[in-house]
Amino acid sequence: MKAIKTAIIFSLLCIGIVGTSCSQGNKKNVDGKKASHSKKAAVSSASPAGYDLNNPVKYDMPAELLEISGIAFNNGDASTIYAEQDEEGKIFYFSPGDSKIKHAKFGKAGDYEDVAILNNQAVMLRSDGSFYSFPLTEVKAGQINSIKEFKKILPAGEYEGLHADGGKLYALCKQCAGKDHNKECNGYIFNLAADGNITQSGTFTIDVQKIAALIGKGKLRFHPSALAKNPLTKQWYVLSSVNKLIVVLDEQWNVLQVYPISGKTFLQPEGMAFDKHGNLYISNEGDKVTNGNILLFKYKR
Repeated sequence: MKAIKTAIIFSLLCIGIVGTSCSQGNKKNVDGKKASHSKKAAVSSASPAGYDLNNPVKYDMPAELLEISGIAFNNGDASTIYAEQDEEGKIFYFSPGDSKIKHAKFGKAGDYEDVAILNNQAVMLRSDGSFYSFPLTEVKAGQINSIKEFKKILPAGEYEGLHADGGKLYALCKQCAGKDHNKECNGYIFNLAADGNITQSGTFTIDVQKIAALIGKGKLRFHPSALAKNPLTKQWYVLSSVNKLIVVLDEQWNVLQVYPISGKTFLQPEGMAFDKHGNLYISNEGDKVTNGNILLFKYKR
């Protein structure tokens, strides 16, 4: 009798295992592809086409860039990375893998969140929506004198994302006053003149409800920390450190795919940039035990 009971229990367990495998095999992840048998494995392995977010090349940053925020290239030239950290009014520049980095001071201490390079000008974004522009030639000379400040040129709020593309500057709001971040995220477009003057030229919005739907959530309060445009696909990539997501959008800011990212790989992702070959770079702030870093995800056709 005992042997019969054991056989019945074993059979029921087998049926349960097979049923679970079949039901999971039909699930799809956020980019529409079939998920693996484990939902956790499906999320961790999902990456935008051409990239593997699980296998980066890591460049550890020195102590002075522990709190590295934004990163940028000049015309996609990866031989020099421009960066800033969110406490000092300095712009840093170095080649990937350099143990020693250079910097030039442009302003007082402050909460600086991102950097963009356009028209031979460097532009810094402060979290309160202020811009600082200065010539790139003065950065390389190590002495910045021609600084233009645009105090709170953006609407009231907190800002972390800035990117230059096609002669324009694009800024994305992390948390804006009077805006419902469960529904949409607001962005602003600016012209940057050769002399460093900045003027607003337009706006755009990102549908947060579409992002929530693609990751299977009824509601999502979206707080972006960086944005960059892929020079090969012309798609926009928006990074959220708070939500641990990468969102891919078309040129008209329509949400296409959403990719959850691992907190183990991306400690505190605050900056993002593409080089001219389509390689993706994401910078992470460090903590008391971990260095800040830049992660390189090489593009493979």
